[in-house]
Amino acid sequence: MNLHYGCGTSVGAGWHNCDASPTLRLQRMPLLGGVFRRWLPPRFPDQILYGDIVRGMAISPNSCSAIFCSHVLEHLALDELRLALRHTFTYLKPGGTFRLIVPDFEQQVAAYLSNPDAAAISNFMGYTHLGRKTRPDGLWAWLREYYGNSHHLWMWDYKGLVKELQDAGFHSMRRCMCGDARDPAFQTVENADRFQWGLAIEATK
Repeated sequence: MNLHYGCGTSVGAGWHNCDASPTLRLQRMPLLGGVFRRWLPPRFPDQILYGDIVRGMAISPNSCSAIFCSHVLEHLALDELRLALRHTFTYLKPGGTFRLIVPDFEQQVAAYLSNPDAAAISNFMGYTHLGRKTRPDGLWAWLREYYGNSHHLWMWDYKGLVKELQDAGFHSMRRCMCGDARDPAFQTVENADRFQWGLAIEATK
C-alpha cells in the first residue's frame, strides 16, 4: 500500500489518495453529497477518500511501503505536525520511504532580505501565507477562514524539520528532488512545479 495524504484533487495511480478538506467531507455525505459536489468547489474525484493524518486513519501499522505529502505540513500547528509525523511513521513498513514537500522558509527569508523594494515585507507576508489582507466578514467568510485551512500555521527549514522527523523515529533524512526516489511509485504523485521554492525531504523508517 502507498499513502498520499493531503492530496487535494490530485489522484496518484496506485496510491491511497486522501484529504482532510471539509469540502471533501461534505461531498462524501450520503444523499446531500451530490448537491455539494455540484455546487461547492472544488469537485473532488471519486477516487479521493476523506482521511485526516492528524486524527489518524483506518490504516494498519507497518502496512505502507511509501508515503507522500506535498505542501500539507505547513498548514498544521506544531502539535498537529508532531501527531501527523507519528502517524506517518506508524503506517510505514520498516524500511519504507516517506517523502514530503513544504515551503522552504530559509529560502523565502533570504529572498525578503535581499529585496530592497518597499513592498518586500508585504510580498513576504503574501507568498509565505502568513499575513491576512482582511479579516473575515460574515459567518460564511469566517467558516471558510477557520475550516478552509488555506493559511500557513508553522514554517520550516531543513534542520528544524529533520529534528522533528528524528523525534518521530525516522532516520536517513536527506534533501531530495523531483524524480530522484529509488521507489518508482513516487513518479505518479510528484509534480516538479511543487518542488519550486520548496523544501523536499526523504526519510526512512
